[in-house]
Amino acid sequence: MAQTATQQIIEIDQIKEGVVVLKNKALRGVLMVSSINFALKSEDEQNAIIFQFQNFLNSLDFSIEIVMQSKKLNITGYLEKLKELEAKERNELLKLQIAEYQKFIRELIRGGAIMSKQFFVIVPFSLIELHKLTAEETKQKTASLTEERFQRAKTQLWQRMEFAALGLRRCGLQSIPLNTTELIELFWSLYHPEEAEVGYYPEIPPELTT
Repeated sequence: MAQTATQQIIEIDQIKEGVVVLKNKALRGVLMVSSINFALKSEDEQNAIIFQFQNFLNSLDFSIEIVMQSKKLNITGYLEKLKELEAKERNELLKLQIAEYQKFIRELIRGGAIMSKQFFVIVPFSLIELHKLTAEETKQKTASLTEERFQRAKTQLWQRMEFAALGLRRCGLQSIPLNTTELIELFWSLYHPEEAEVGYYPEIPPELTT
């Protein structure tokens, strides 16, 4: 029952070829965007970044959504690696230093959660924006997502994403589109934050990773 209720809330129908397909057949592409330390920039640099970002927003003829995700940083693997290095180290002085460093890291974590932040830009495309839809499909918004329509819509979505990536680059920000596997892991982590925080992710069938 709980799973059915959750499925009804989630608007995603499927994820394929690096594209999120919603239940209303609209498409979404996701760019993961780098960050910059704005506070450390000079006033002139800050003004230049703001000006470029304004130009970027004004250049868009489609809507975008900017999302920031904060989550606890998982360093379990890092600590396990340090433990392995300590066990293999023959030099007693280095062995002691590694042990002390592990202790420092554990106390640092115990003092408060270490958070990591990720930034995403979501780019939309709707089937209604495609040409060659019948007047009735456009009016009733009932266009079916055939493979041919999906490929044409995906091409136009990728063009939008490339345009957005270029605008972000002018602001000093690098961005990359998430592929199918990365999209699945991203949305899974949003609905399973506790499992994601300890480094657990679901196994993804090979046929879904293309």
